[in-house]
Amino acid sequence: MLDKLRDGAQSIVAKVILVLVILSFAFAGVSSYMGSSSEAAAAIVNGEKISKSELEQAYQSERNRLQQQLGDMFDTLAANESYLNSVKQGVLQRLVAQRLINQAANELGLRASDEQIKDAIRNETAFQTAGVFDNNRYLSILRQMGYTVSSFRDAMRGDMTRNQLVNALVASDFALKGESEALAKLQAQTRDIRFTTVPSEPFVADISVTDDEVSKYYEDNKLQFQRPEMVSLEYIELSAAALSEKVNVTDDEAKAYYDEHVADYQTKEKRQAAHILIEATTDDTAAKAKAEDIVKQLKAGADYAELAKQNSQDPLTADKGGELGWFEAGVMDPAFDTALFALNKGDVSDVVKTPYGYHIIKLLDIQPSAAAPFDSVKAQIVQKIKMDKAVNEFYTLQPKLADTSYEVPDTLEEAAKAVQLPVQTSALFSQSDAPAPFNTPDVLKAAFSDDVLSGMNSNVLEVADNDVMVIRVKQHEAAGLKPFDEVKEQIAASLKQQKANEQAKSKAEALLAAVKSGDTSVALETHKAVTRNSSDVDSAIVSQAFKMAKAADGLTADVTQVATGYAVVIVDSVTTPTSVPDELVNGLQQRLANQYSQADYRALIELLKSKAEITYPEAS
Repeated sequence: MLDKLRDGAQSIVAKVILVLVILSFAFAGVSSYMGSSSEAAAAIVNGEKISKSELEQAYQSERNRLQQQLGDMFDTLAANESYLNSVKQGVLQRLVAQRLINQAANELGLRASDEQIKDAIRNETAFQTAGVFDNNRYLSILRQMGYTVSSFRDAMRGDMTRNQLVNALVASDFALKGESEALAKLQAQTRDIRFTTVPSEPFVADISVTDDEVSKYYEDNKLQFQRPEMVSLEYIELSAAALSEKVNVTDDEAKAYYDEHVADYQTKEKRQAAHILIEATTDDTAAKAKAEDIVKQLKAGADYAELAKQNSQDPLTADKGGELGWFEAGVMDPAFDTALFALNKGDVSDVVKTPYGYHIIKLLDIQPSAAAPFDSVKAQIVQKIKMDKAVNEFYTLQPKLADTSYEVPDTLEEAAKAVQLPVQTSALFSQSDAPAPFNTPDVLKAAFSDDVLSGMNSNVLEVADNDVMVIRVKQHEAAGLKPFDEVKEQIAASLKQQKANEQAKSKAEALLAAVKSGDTSVALETHKAVTRNSSDVDSAIVSQAFKMAKAADGLTADVTQVATGYAVVIVDSVTTPTSVPDELVNGLQQRLANQYSQADYRALIELLKSKAEITYPEAS
């Protein structure tokens, strides 16, 4: 779990694999030590039980991790029960893999001693203060994680034992430099190609399809025409933003607010600066000495602007006597900023070091902080007052909306009267294409819930800050096959396109034959030194060109499908570099080794599964 894990996890893939192995254990926490033996099992691995509570705890931890990683996107995904079921199944399979690794390690006689565990804990930086093990910090972290000292020690022992097996597996894989170099050269290949495209669109107009063809396609491909479950909603939306549009604010109100909050409308102090820059070089001492000499000249009465023109190495400001312009605090480099805002008007700083070099700064002028004129902030103040009043009204109306829609659950009319808002209607939508604001997680989940589909009003649902709604179903269409008449035109258009594609392919094949026979009348577009990632050529053409091996004799040419039809592709030459940069080869070698390690880890799990007796009582 700690240093043993890190010792064998220097590569990215090792860390990934070890995380996969130990994550489920960390999720499960102490449940595997404290669970009751009589508790129902989610899975049984070679007679060893994974309890439902262990699965649930691991699942909830995984949900929390995904929520932190994906943010608002997770809320949208979580509205789909099938997504959450897939997450839970993934967690269960990780727990199964953990048990299999545990059992294999035990069978091999792998162990972690008490001394190894003690050393691992003492060397873990998370348990240290100022580089020294801190027992109070250690105990505090264990309490936060839900461990006791003994359960954490057992968890460590299990992790370190598993890691011995996983580390041995990961460390056994490698990629040869020769194969990495060969692959790098293949990836860096370029090809000189010619091609011509045959669009299918011109053929569409002359193609017809019969009703029998359309009907047969519908009967043979019904899975393509399944309709998802869809709903149309009636809803009342209460939002402070909408309420604010009805609020009137007088000029007197706005002026009174300005006078009371004038401190909120202060402009920031600005300073006009100039500088003389001496860039740092390999001989940093010389640069600093030159800057210090300029400071001495200034103190002796030299003209700042003239010295800037003669000495400053900032090409944008030197000719202007070093003038930089106006700045608020916090805009420039911190050292520069501190020096500038410590000066009085007309003063010159000592030498100031920044990453850009050595500066001598002069404060040319100060624009003090001042209250912004009322007229310049009036619109902002009016909007602020409107929103403040609207938010107050929002919180007055929200309980009325909640109470009335609950007390009269079979209609929204009474709730609409209570809050003086209209009942609106949405178009039909499914869970995958819900428009705003129905695509927010709470609303989407409620829209397809049993309560709403049975004809009840929903609870008050949050759309955004100070924006809520209550919904009820207006129309519900269960998932099923779309009627033939609804998709007839779509099928006809698709069949026409298929036939047009076939004709385009036939023409492309005829052009290919002509080119191969030596016909020079075929117009071909030429591109030199095309790479695998070239963006100025259709990606399908590039892909085909790199699939084709240059023939020793004769023309290397073929036909491939592209988005608009078909293309004839000719490869005239293949250029393989004689050498590639070492850093590219080394990076590729590491990636190959990582891929081999991942494949071996997956193979190990599959082998252990094939020899194991695994049952899922919950599914039986």
